[in-house]
Amino acid sequence: MARHIVPDVVSKQDLSSLSPKETVLTAAKLMTSRKIGALLILDGEKLVGILSERDIAGRLVAEEKSPGGTLIEAIMTPKPETIGPKASVMDALQRMQEGGFRHLPVEEGGKIIGMVSIRDIYAAVREDLEEAVLEREAFISGSGMAGLP
Repeated sequence: MARHIVPDVVSKQDLSSLSPKETVLTAAKLMTSRKIGALLILDGEKLVGILSERDIAGRLVAEEKSPGGTLIEAIMTPKPETIGPKASVMDALQRMQEGGFRHLPVEEGGKIIGMVSIRDIYAAVREDLEEAVLEREAFISGSGMAGLP
């Protein structure tokens, strides 16, 4: 059975977001304290961007900008792709691979309800693989095929 993003991968998240008018220093501190790799950037309740560790490294550090003097809107990824809650894990993985990103906001009815990361996707795929191995082992041992070369 195909796993869906919600509730199989993402459920009951405490979402972290900031305004695009906050500084990158504020964002970096929040990301560090929450141990997360990306933030939702909201204007009110509207998703306007995403700020990731990659954005900070590539658009701030590499360009020698000041984190306290740079607004999030200057380095964020604007208008990020989103995915629906009923999308499959494989759909999310494919979109992440094609887009070259590691975080995907989950949107339902125009509202952001979660964020799925590549780490979340890997964990779900790993669980599926482990379950498949256990099912095959049970089938083989139950069918008398266990000792065959």
